[in-house]
Amino acid sequence: MSKVKYYYDSETLSYRKIERKKGRRLGFALLAVVGSFLAGFVLLLVYLNLPQIETPKEKALKRELQHMQLQYEVLDKKMNQAQKVLADVQNRDNNIYRVYFEANPIPDEQRKAGFGGINRYENLEGYDNSDLIIETSKQMDVLQKQIVVQSKSLDEIATLAREKEKLLAAIPAIQPVKNENLTRMASGYGMRMHPILKYRRMHNGMDFSAPTGSDIFATGDAVVKKARRTTGYGNLIVLDHGFGYETYYAHLNEFHVRRGQKVKRGEIIGEVGSTGLSTAPHLHYEVHKNDRVVNPINFYHGDLTAEEYDIMLNQSALENQSLD
Repeated sequence: MSKVKYYYDSETLSYRKIERKKGRRLGFALLAVVGSFLAGFVLLLVYLNLPQIETPKEKALKRELQHMQLQYEVLDKKMNQAQKVLADVQNRDNNIYRVYFEANPIPDEQRKAGFGGINRYENLEGYDNSDLIIETSKQMDVLQKQIVVQSKSLDEIATLAREKEKLLAAIPAIQPVKNENLTRMASGYGMRMHPILKYRRMHNGMDFSAPTGSDIFATGDAVVKKARRTTGYGNLIVLDHGFGYETYYAHLNEFHVRRGQKVKRGEIIGEVGSTGLSTAPHLHYEVHKNDRVVNPINFYHGDLTAEEYDIMLNQSALENQSLD
């Protein structure tokens, strides 16, 4: 309810009610309507032309997009770090592990190959941050593929390591007769005068002179291929070490193993004797690699010191008469 206003009439010396004119009231009403319309129109123009004015929902979506972009950038940094670590593993794999185990290195083209064919990232296009999302997805896919390649390589290295361990256990590496039982290292590998045939011929092994009955040891893990009497070698044991290696133990007095038996390095397999074409108790020892005779002097690294090896090397080089 509007307030009633009065004015003081000096002629009648009394208060009179102020009566508003109808036209003036209508003008005020019309002015209010036009003013409201203009104000609303101005506010609409401002809303449409000022992008910083956002609804609460738009602000929430914008914050969410900014957060997602930040997370993608963090993920991108983490992938770069992972790629650096993987590159170091790949380098050691090619230049250390695969070299040590005699395996061919994996080419960079195979490690870092991309993906051909159709566009794998078509569904990620058309967004404000498509470039960032697509690049991150590409890096993730390439990193995943490199990890798969490296994982397979490490599986191969593990297999080669197990085989290498078997090789290191199997390869001949010790003297077949202990030093305390040796009378002397009678003859080495090379051309020697045969004591019975009386002419120079190739001596395919080394002769270890020792008392009859002295223990003879397997020089590496192996399977007994032969354990029988022969004409030239006398009582002979042949051990198959695998990986192309075989060792011969000739002129034995007694066998302590049988054909097909598995033996370990250092296990006693027989006794020194003088059977076959032999002139004194000794062990004739040979090493074969891929069906070819090799010098046994290269296979004593497992139990000789540098000084002992040097003495044996000098003695084996003397062109004296062999004992068989």
